[in-house]
Amino acid sequence: MEVRKTYKLFVNGEFVRSESGRAYRPDGLVNVPRGSRKDLRDAVRAARTAFSGWAGRTAMNRGQILYRAAEMLDGRAAQFVELLGGGARARRELDQSVETLVWYAGWTDKIGQVTGNVNPVAGPYFNFTIPEPTGVVAIVAPEEPALVGLVRRVAPALCGGNVVVALAAESHPLPALTFAEILATSDFPAGVVNIVSGQRKELLPWLATHMDINAIDVAACTSDEMKTVEAAAADNVKRVIKTRSEEHSPHLITAFMEMKTVWHPIGV
Repeated sequence: MEVRKTYKLFVNGEFVRSESGRAYRPDGLVNVPRGSRKDLRDAVRAARTAFSGWAGRTAMNRGQILYRAAEMLDGRAAQFVELLGGGARARRELDQSVETLVWYAGWTDKIGQVTGNVNPVAGPYFNFTIPEPTGVVAIVAPEEPALVGLVRRVAPALCGGNVVVALAAESHPLPALTFAEILATSDFPAGVVNIVSGQRKELLPWLATHMDINAIDVAACTSDEMKTVEAAAADNVKRVIKTRSEEHSPHLITAFMEMKTVWHPIGV
C-alpha cells in the first residue's frame, strides 16, 4: 500500500498545518497547505525572534551550516531529481542548487572584508564602514525553476546574517516544502528560515505591509505585483529588492545588508 506524503508549512523549525486547515492541489493530485495571514504572522514572529542569534553567530559558523545544507541536499539528490520531473534538466537544477549553497557558504567570512572599508578622515579617529544584516527578509520564490530559484534567493540572504520568510512557488510548491526538510536537518536554529505555501494574491500584499519585515525580494514577481508591493512598502519604508540574477554574486549578499559607519578615537 502506498502512503501519500502529507506536506506541511515550515515555521519556527517545525512542520505545521495551516491554521485555517485549507489546502489546494496545484497538480490536481497532492494536497498542499494553503497558508493564511495568520501563518505568515507566526513565521515573521519566529524569524524576528531568531534574528539576533543568527546574526550574532560567527561568519564561519553560518558558513558551516550553509555547507551542511548543501551536503544534506546532495545526499537526497535522487529524491529531488524525481520531484523535479526527472531527466537531465532536473539533475542540472539539483546540482545548481547544491553549488549555490556551497558558494555562499564560502562567502560568509569574506563579505565583510570585500565590502567593508577603512575611510580616510581629517581628525584623530578611525572611521570604518561595516556591512550588517538588514533583518527579516521576505522572499517570493519564482514559479520556475522552483528549487534553484528559491535557493538562489535564500542563500545570499542567510549568508549575510538575515533571517527569511519565504513564499513558495504557488504552482510548484513541493520542491520548496521538501527543501524545508533539508533546512530542518542542517543545524539552522528554529525560525531562521520559514517556508509558507499558498496563493500569492492573498499573501503577497500582506508581506509588503507587515511592519516587522525589513526587506522584500520581488525579483520573481510580475510587473503588476511589483507595483503593488512597491506602493505598499512605501508606507513603511521597507526595502524592495528587485535584483535579477541567474548567477552567483556577492552583490546579491549586499542587497540584503546595510552599511554602518563607525567612528573610533585613536588611542595614545
